[in-house]
Amino acid sequence: MKAILTIIFVLFIGVAAQAQDAKTDVKVETVEMTIEVSTTNENSVARLYKFKNARVKKALSFATKRNRAKLA
Repeated sequence: MKAILTIIFVLFIGVAAQAQDAKTDVKVETVEMTIEVSTTNENSVARLYKFKNARVKKALSFATKRNRAKLA
């Protein structure tokens, strides 16, 4: 019974959504913006990693004092 009522409710909402008539056309105004490009010579160092996500894996592989094995 609950399943039947749920299906009827979903169909009712779907039909109600389809029945709405929205024919309003919205005009969009375009805006022109200028982009200024500054050409400065920066000598920055880029790191190249052999493997993808190397920095993430290094950060996630940290070890704490509690990670060490205890001697009995």
